[in-house]
Amino acid sequence: MSMTDIMHIVKKWAAAFQKFVHTRGILLVVEHETYHEECRKIWSYTSMGYSASHTAQQHERILDESIRMFRQRGFSGVSVSELMKAAGLTHGPFYNHFSSKEALIREALTRALQRFVGEIDKLPANEAGKAEFSDFFLSEEHMRDCSGGCTVAALSSEVRQLNDVRSTFTEQVKSTIQKFATYFPWRSRRSARGDAIHWYTSMIGALVLARAVDDEEFASEILAETRKRIQ
Repeated sequence: MSMTDIMHIVKKWAAAFQKFVHTRGILLVVEHETYHEECRKIWSYTSMGYSASHTAQQHERILDESIRMFRQRGFSGVSVSELMKAAGLTHGPFYNHFSSKEALIREALTRALQRFVGEIDKLPANEAGKAEFSDFFLSEEHMRDCSGGCTVAALSSEVRQLNDVRSTFTEQVKSTIQKFATYFPWRSRRSARGDAIHWYTSMIGALVLARAVDDEEFASEILAETRKRIQ
């Protein structure tokens, strides 16, 4: 129902209420019923709209908090109760949104990787843009930001263990590679896909290894040497 329709009902309600106040006898009964019927319609439509909007907002919050916590602690390291609490909700409504934790993981991964691909469009489609991307990706700031950083670097090893999730993840990684191959300049059109795979996976591997070692100087060296060799 559009806002115009709602306003039309409101006007009818106002007219009915005015008659209700000033009318006697049988007309009073008729308009009294009209008044309540129109009130019921308004309440029904506005509450339905609010409910749908509210549910959508809850859904987004669950996805946002889930991917953040998954990147930080892994899929198995986060319970449904914990992620619902982080979203400001109780455990109960979870299954109103997702059929299972695996369904949540699939949707959260898809959303995070699609957003990642969308962010690429904010960079210039040239060598400078490609360098800007790799500079940030291989920065110490990104290395330290596990929960807000690259989903692929944070969760690839986790996805490997979930067969129900791997196909979703695979399709999104393919889309990411395709975006890189078609957006940034490479040696040639024929080599673009292979070059993009080499470039992206080199950065992923460097980031994963830099996060894993317990020597900060060595971690910085891993990032710096990889950055020099892919630009």
